Amino acid sequence: MILSKQQEAKIQSLLQEMTLEEKIGQMNLASVSIVGGFDVPFEELIEMVGDGRLSNEEFGKIMQSAERDFHEEEIRAGKIGSLMLQDPVKANALQKIAVEESRLKIPLLIGLDVIHGFRTVYPIALAEAGAFEPELFERTARMAARESRSRGVAWHFAPMIDVARDARWGRVSEGPGEDPFLVSEFARSKVRGLQNDQTSTEHYVAACLKHYVAYGACEAGRDYNTTTMARSLLHNAYLPPFEAAVQEGAVSVMAAFNDWNGIPCTGNKFLLTTMLKETLGLDGFVVSDANGIRECVAHGTAKEESDAGAQAVNAGMDMDMGTGIFLKHLPEHVKAGRVSERTIDQAVERILRVKMWLGLFDHPYVSEEAMHRYDVLPPQHRELALEAAKKSIVLLKNDEHLLPLKKDLKISLVGTLADNPEEIIGSWAMSWKIEDCVSIKQGLERIGANLTYHPCGGPEGELNEAEIEAAVREGDVIVAVVGELVSMSGEAASRADISLPGAQRKLLEKLVASKKPVVAVLMNGRPLALEWEAQHIPAIVEGWHLGVEMGNAVASVLFGETNPSGRLASTFPKTAGQCPIYMSHPNTGRPGSKSKFTSRYLDAGFEPLYPFGYGLSYTTFDYHAFSVALEDKRLIASVNVTNTGKAAGTETVQLYMRDVTASIVRPIRELKGFKKVTLNPGETKRVVIELEKSHMGFYDDDRKYHLEDGVFQIFMGANARDCMMQEVVVTF
Repeated sequence: MILSKQQEAKIQSLLQEMTLEEKIGQMNLASVSIVGGFDVPFEELIEMVGDGRLSNEEFGKIMQSAERDFHEEEIRAGKIGSLMLQDPVKANALQKIAVEESRLKIPLLIGLDVIHGFRTVYPIALAEAGAFEPELFERTARMAARESRSRGVAWHFAPMIDVARDARWGRVSEGPGEDPFLVSEFARSKVRGLQNDQTSTEHYVAACLKHYVAYGACEAGRDYNTTTMARSLLHNAYLPPFEAAVQEGAVSVMAAFNDWNGIPCTGNKFLLTTMLKETLGLDGFVVSDANGIRECVAHGTAKEESDAGAQAVNAGMDMDMGTGIFLKHLPEHVKAGRVSERTIDQAVERILRVKMWLGLFDHPYVSEEAMHRYDVLPPQHRELALEAAKKSIVLLKNDEHLLPLKKDLKISLVGTLADNPEEIIGSWAMSWKIEDCVSIKQGLERIGANLTYHPCGGPEGELNEAEIEAAVREGDVIVAVVGELVSMSGEAASRADISLPGAQRKLLEKLVASKKPVVAVLMNGRPLALEWEAQHIPAIVEGWHLGVEMGNAVASVLFGETNPSGRLASTFPKTAGQCPIYMSHPNTGRPGSKSKFTSRYLDAGFEPLYPFGYGLSYTTFDYHAFSVALEDKRLIASVNVTNTGKAAGTETVQLYMRDVTASIVRPIRELKGFKKVTLNPGETKRVVIELEKSHMGFYDDDRKYHLEDGVFQIFMGANARDCMMQEVVVTF
């Protein structure tokens, strides 16, 4: 953040004027309270909307009928500095209290979970990352920033940049996958998109990186669970995306729920102060996740919430989300000397600098024109959502070129998910309207498919045998839409069994037994275990949860108007028992093979179903003439790629590296670069990817960076498995 001298002086002047209670008020993030007659607090209602337990319609009815406490008196008294809200009219009214009626006239910072779009919902992060296109990541974030700022939301609890390697974890849907390099590219791009267009205060928001840190490594993929790892693994795999985003200028960070090596992240001084603020250089502030400070009592590192508050603030926590613990207990801790007022001052200064940087002191209100700007989605926003959705779709299988479909075929569209527009959105999307959502059925109808629809069955409920018989009888080809409900992935949605839920496998078995060609279109928020499906279904399309334009994007791919180009940002296991399974794992002393005494499963082997970076096209590509050139400061890897098929297509060329012998065990393969290339039939292009030698090292447990001379394997190819390889000797 760069502020003017006048702005910095204003912050220091405010600090000098503030009472201790007013300072702590700035460290208090509250949400709207619902008064009377409700079994769960508002924070949990928000979570229920985010993870799909509560529909937008149901939430709207509750909010219309509920009496709500917007904390006007606390705002007037300077006891609340930030608020979670998405009503621009109310936001203006509360800002008016803050800037005109409170003693120091400090504006509120209004934040919200905006994970993959605000009004215009685009693909979940796990899907969008598969586009392997940083410029796209940036553009979708910029769109979300403008839409939310028009409604008074100037702070996004995003991007979610947890490296996640266990498909059982529900929140894998919210992040960009398993690989530190790809997640770091995603993180940089999202921060640029959210924060860098400062041509107007209406165009940018404050990013909040989450969840810091190693939440994606929660034991057994069970949400909120413990995380234990060597510091070298933290530094090499889980910390890099946060470092990249902080370097890009991210102005806030959210602490994770989990403990790390026995200390909750919420109260972990090594993570929050030593690493995040002092080593990585965050000059913004750190906020807890919802109720995170109080949960230190359940973790067992604090006897009571007062103790948890002192631990958190002394560890480097600047803002409390939702508990009011700072407000209730920090004054007594300061007076007793358990927390220094200097610690409080530093936290408040960080918060005020972000508010100043956002322009809230000069522009606290939303104009009438702005708040209605996106009542109807602009065509260019729909077009961007459609582009992102198309680029996120991954073709997993296409035997005998079943796809693309011809328009004259009679299609039986099967599955309740095919005509449920609410289920295309994905977890943690909160501000969309159902009328904007295009289901797969609607998308196929719009493209002119010769279509009959048969609900048959879905992730829940029984199969409809009569509908199955009709689908088999009426269709030349069967398109079966199967997968997960939105509520089956996201927060608090870990699954021990990640095969298709409900009776959907049985449905597919019946369809396959008919001998009619079957195309499976997946709607899901995590990698699924699809070994049976991969063996028996001729064509499989990974559709994920793609947002408002999902139906149009899927239809475009199924009929060949769009040649699929998406790649997997996470490895797909054969069975849940292989989890966690990921590309850049250590080799072990007995690498997996068909021999008994090696690192493998007797009943599942050691190979994944689909590797990281995998994805097919309606054309084919040939790699040849691979070379690696060594220069003083870089390696230059290059390969010829030829389109050997009959359709134009886009290939994502991926560069991997392995440090063969090092002072600590290194991964068998690490992604180090990628480049997309579009080729016409018969066309050849030489793809060149440079790798800086300075990026070929690793950290040890003491965060000492090592660049060690020796043999390196350099890989180039279509995915982590299908690569060409050369060995080179590198000196640094």
